[in-house]
Amino acid sequence: MAWSVIEATPPHLTYLILSAFLILYALFSSFIRNRLHLSEPPLATVLGIIIGPDVLNVIDPRAWGLEDSITQELARVVVGVQVFTVGVDLPKAYFNRHWKSVGMLLGPVMVFGWVIVALFVYLLLGTDIPTALIVSACLTPTDPVLAASVLSNSQFSTRVPRRLRHMLSAESGCNDGVSFPFLYAGIFALTSASAGEGIKEWILETVLWQCVFGLAMGAIIGIIANRVLRFSYGNGYIDDSSFLVFYILLAIFSIGVGSTLGSDDFLIAFGAGTGFAWDGWFAKKIAEAHLPNIIDLLLNSSMFVYFGATIPWSGFTPSESTPYVTPGRLTALLVLVLVFRRLPIVLALKRFIPDIKTYREALFCGHFGPMGVGALFLAIEARAQLETGTARPLPSPPKHSPHEGAIDIIRPVICFIVLGSTMVHGLSVAAISVGSHYTKGVNERTPLIGGETEGLTGMVHEGGGGESEPSVSGDEDPDRDD
Repeated sequence: MAWSVIEATPPHLTYLILSAFLILYALFSSFIRNRLHLSEPPLATVLGIIIGPDVLNVIDPRAWGLEDSITQELARVVVGVQVFTVGVDLPKAYFNRHWKSVGMLLGPVMVFGWVIVALFVYLLLGTDIPTALIVSACLTPTDPVLAASVLSNSQFSTRVPRRLRHMLSAESGCNDGVSFPFLYAGIFALTSASAGEGIKEWILETVLWQCVFGLAMGAIIGIIANRVLRFSYGNGYIDDSSFLVFYILLAIFSIGVGSTLGSDDFLIAFGAGTGFAWDGWFAKKIAEAHLPNIIDLLLNSSMFVYFGATIPWSGFTPSESTPYVTPGRLTALLVLVLVFRRLPIVLALKRFIPDIKTYREALFCGHFGPMGVGALFLAIEARAQLETGTARPLPSPPKHSPHEGAIDIIRPVICFIVLGSTMVHGLSVAAISVGSHYTKGVNERTPLIGGETEGLTGMVHEGGGGESEPSVSGDEDPDRDD
């Protein structure tokens, strides 16, 4: 009789398991981050795989009716909030001093990665060129969610020069939005009736409306919100709890503006965060609240559990429309993407990126280009445009579509690469920490493996090199050279 009242339904078990995972991680977060050198995404992804439909079958999001449109909106919110957070966390007036370094990463580095990955997709998976460009565009941006999990709030992050952490964070905040022109170049090449029509749509809709207008609109929203909040705070109209909530609400508001206007959600969110915190006032006020860490634990970890539970394992094998998609070819593609997408071009352009001082730093920045939730969002965006000509995807891929091959190949390829990147980049911190431990002399090693706290070797850490930025966004930059 007692057992009849137990309701172990999938949603109820999800609440139980997910919250238990987050509680355990929170209880041992310092040990996991600073001793084991692990971040949340790979652990959350493994949990999602274990409790997902292909292992224990505790959680099956698709059985609940959670289709691609739901995944799209979850990814939109997670990435949008994260890029807003990056904009807020950057030092005061950051882009006035470091626009060239970030510009090189958003320009030549992204273009090179887009082209080289498209070449690998074309050769290994047998796609046409526009489809290869679409798949490559999804993998071009550096994921802000995975970047935040490594670049903030850990012992390892303090061993990396602050200017590199800020540069990589700024890049990850910008390039999810900047990747839209790359994505739509492939889409218009595949769907436009003529080259002239495709170029016209790309310039007017993607470059001007989505990117230029989106970034400007985001900056305006952020600056106005800053002024309004300062007025309300100065006159005692807002209490402390609402002051903190304002941060999250503004992030979601900026996402809502972007999605409603059909503009670039992520550039609007990043522009809003940057404009909101441009003068450093808000960052000083919330320095002790650790809001980004709370966001990482709740939103981002939950998203990677969801991702682990929805990985399309059956899509990693050949089908009629994707005959060259095999585990071996996908693994080869993953290796090529990880090695050639960023490393060669960052090393080659090292002397043109002012914030990269040594080749060891270039090697680190070239390796550290994780692909994650942003890639999943772009994959669904691409599928939606090919399926319906809008940003709204169908519940399932249509049969006998003129773009069936492209539609069927995008999701499994992106999911496989994101899974590999999550594991490789999530475990890189542990590998680097252990490696740096054993490269030291026996008498120089700490008692704990990977327990070193000094700066990584081969990088410049002194003033003007490593400490070129304030620890709090609102502080003045002690080593400004402009």
